[in-house]
Amino acid sequence: MTEITHIPASEDRVAHQAANIAYWDEAAQAHRASYQSDAWIKQPGQIGDSAPATDRPLLAPFLPGGTVEGLDLLHLQCHIGTDSIAWAKLGAQVTAVDRSAEALQVGQELARLGGVNVEFIESSIEEAAVPLEGRQFDIVYTSVGVLPWLPELGEWGRLIAQTLRPGGIFYIREGHPMAFALDDHAPAGELRLGYPYFNAAPIIDDCEVDYSGAKVEHGLTYCWNHSLSEIMGALWSAGLTIIDFQERLSLDWKLLPWMEQTPAGKEVLPEELQSYCPLEFVLVARK
Repeated sequence: MTEITHIPASEDRVAHQAANIAYWDEAAQAHRASYQSDAWIKQPGQIGDSAPATDRPLLAPFLPGGTVEGLDLLHLQCHIGTDSIAWAKLGAQVTAVDRSAEALQVGQELARLGGVNVEFIESSIEEAAVPLEGRQFDIVYTSVGVLPWLPELGEWGRLIAQTLRPGGIFYIREGHPMAFALDDHAPAGELRLGYPYFNAAPIIDDCEVDYSGAKVEHGLTYCWNHSLSEIMGALWSAGLTIIDFQERLSLDWKLLPWMEQTPAGKEVLPEELQSYCPLEFVLVARK
């Protein structure tokens, strides 16, 4: 059951992150199976329904020649690396960062299956500048569904700015914080707030089954909602210029149990409610 617990800001967040790592370590193999990635990874030129299948055309207008081919790409919070591998299949030179050792091990196995080179680095966002050793990239990319796992975004913004070459592009497609504030226990057809929009406190989830349908022993996790002003402010403060921003009406997953699936496999609100709440945003920034 998901609940909001108001914990003093001064409380050490190490325990929160340790709980999250335990969950991601345990879930890595289950997510490998649920993502059904092994099949497309083995096929030359195929990227399946990975996030880059959606992100590729959205990112293309901001790239030389409209392609990632030959460009250095840093993927932050890569999890088991399926999206990292997809970008490598599209011709990027990919470095992928995540703090779950088990997830990275799965990523390495999948990259070998796919016959692509991806450099995986085990690190938190806060500490990633050390193993990256001053390296810079043409693109810094994040897959969808990652920001709520960060307690604050200052270091995130600074890492992005430090690792981009001058003129480089940062790209994120993420669940909209307004959507993340919706009550997932509300009756079908009712939009109501159930969680903070602003980053006021951790949102604690303690469940026996994760989003992939797998049973987990380490189901206690902590997430944080980040308002648009916090997200954009972290990038502006780090010296980046936002050059594109879109709010969208679909998600890759069923945030509310009564959402409807489109023929393309996206989740949307019923038509009569779609104008009431954005579900996703896309942001592009340049150094």
